[in-house]
Amino acid sequence: MRVLGLSAFYHDSAAALIEDGNIVAAAQEERFTRKKHDPDFPTHAIEYCLAEAGMALSDVDFVAFYDKPFLKFERLLETYVAYAPQGFQSFRMAMPLWLKEKLFQKSLLRKKLQSHAPEFDWEERLLFAEHHQSHAASAFYPSPFQSAAVLTMDGVGEWTTTSLSQGRDNSVEMMREIYFPHSLGLLYSAFTYYTGFRVNSGEYKVMGLAPYGEPKYSKLILDNVIDVKEDGSFRLDLSYFDYCTGLRMTNQKFDELFGAPARDPETPLTQREMDIAASIQDVTEEVVLRLGRSIATETGEKNLCLAGGVALNCVANGKLLRENCFENIWVQPAAGDAGGALGAALVTYHHFQGQPRKLNGAADSMKGAYLGPAFAQDDIEARLTAAGAKFTVLSSAETIDKTAAALAAEKAVGWFQGRMEFGPRALGGRSILGDPRSPTMQKTLNLRVKYRESFRPFAPSVLREDVAEWFEMDGDSPYMLMVAGVREDRRIAMTDDEKALFGIDKLNVPRSEIPAITHVDYSARIQTVHAQTNPRYHALISAFKAKTGCPVVINTSFNVRGEPIVCTPEDAFRCFMGSDIEVLVVGDCYLEKEDQDPALKLNYKDAFELD
Repeated sequence: MRVLGLSAFYHDSAAALIEDGNIVAAAQEERFTRKKHDPDFPTHAIEYCLAEAGMALSDVDFVAFYDKPFLKFERLLETYVAYAPQGFQSFRMAMPLWLKEKLFQKSLLRKKLQSHAPEFDWEERLLFAEHHQSHAASAFYPSPFQSAAVLTMDGVGEWTTTSLSQGRDNSVEMMREIYFPHSLGLLYSAFTYYTGFRVNSGEYKVMGLAPYGEPKYSKLILDNVIDVKEDGSFRLDLSYFDYCTGLRMTNQKFDELFGAPARDPETPLTQREMDIAASIQDVTEEVVLRLGRSIATETGEKNLCLAGGVALNCVANGKLLRENCFENIWVQPAAGDAGGALGAALVTYHHFQGQPRKLNGAADSMKGAYLGPAFAQDDIEARLTAAGAKFTVLSSAETIDKTAAALAAEKAVGWFQGRMEFGPRALGGRSILGDPRSPTMQKTLNLRVKYRESFRPFAPSVLREDVAEWFEMDGDSPYMLMVAGVREDRRIAMTDDEKALFGIDKLNVPRSEIPAITHVDYSARIQTVHAQTNPRYHALISAFKAKTGCPVVINTSFNVRGEPIVCTPEDAFRCFMGSDIEVLVVGDCYLEKEDQDPALKLNYKDAFELD
């Protein structure tokens, strides 16, 4: 049985294809259109998934959509009626779009699909899952667990913002839900907006900024903005927010509570923003911990699965893991709405069609999240030649050795290998790599390669067999969704003068033997690299370890700020020529910047809208 899952029309449109429960392919539309968070119908992602399986759309048994559009329209309409006449201007502006994209979304989907397969019985075979049902399915079904508690947290689906479920065999049973407008995701997004970052893309910046501050406002938030019960259930004081009816997240009352208006985007960050970021991160972690404890008690499960946009908060995930209310935690790598496409397909296969679930006895079924397009060596060479690139073709062993040497020489390396990752993290398929031992590499990569804010941390990729020698964890974290501390014996003690520094002044203080990936609180967002799922990346880090004694490399996504992660060899070459990446490795093609035609250099810094 073949099921194509889709998410679209909000943000992060995607397609995923499963066959007899096996995940064949999955990709976000943004990677093909080069439009970050592209919300449009995922035409290119669908075409890729079908091509990967060698089939046409007419060969698919079911197409599943990740939420129920009419319920979403009902929620939007009821919200405006409840708050009328407040927000009438927003209502009037939104109505034409709602009518097109919410109320008549089913017919819009059918028309799009019929254009590819006119004879297909879309009336019977186009199915709809609920939004949090899709999230929960994406979390449980690919996990390595026979049974597990399932926690999903995001902004809002149709009505649900948080759900607690229990997964067993081929079923996921919803137990408890929190409904809009009370939302942990929207609360975090409100503070994202207030600190001057873009909603639905800047939340991870708030998380990265938090360690530079002190949680001075946590009590203010808990006393006024959110009421959190011991079991993690919560309610917001909606008088501080405008997201129900307005065109912004927060309002004047919110400004008055925190003593100033929202920060204007791209203006200098102050200690105040850092303290506010630290405070909302602290409050979020407290809610997640209480939810985790209560669902552990309620279900008696030893395993937990997470999905929804809030599950991308790897700091909260790490704290929940260390809480030890669960023995194991598994997070869907495409935890946001893109992963809903996969969840919808899995709901259809296991829940709607009652098909059994097959565990492999060890790992999850996400295949390392390497579910996107790959390119054969001869195709890579033809594409790079057409783009005007100058390259050397090496043997596989030479490629590994020369790239490891470039990293040891503190060069920034673009690494394009195998299948593209599904989800927001680059995991060694479409990555920019660097030497974590360099005290200047974080600043260099942020300002000269990624063109992004200097405070943003970088993640380490570490050989799975060596993780416990360098970090305060000894488990799997293949999807870069767990944060843990750098081991005490790898740290560098701070002087009294260094301890007295505040905010961004903390940034340039080396804190460990691997300073480029050690955040200001001695933490790191860890990716464990496994020989079974990515043997080439594992071999590269092993070669780097042989040269340096260090089994860790910096891994950041292969893109600049505002650009989707690269998808094709041409995308990689353009990013290489538009940034200060010094070496590009695509398959076994090895490129050095000084060999390239200077006329092909691009002004890439301003090529994409800032996120």
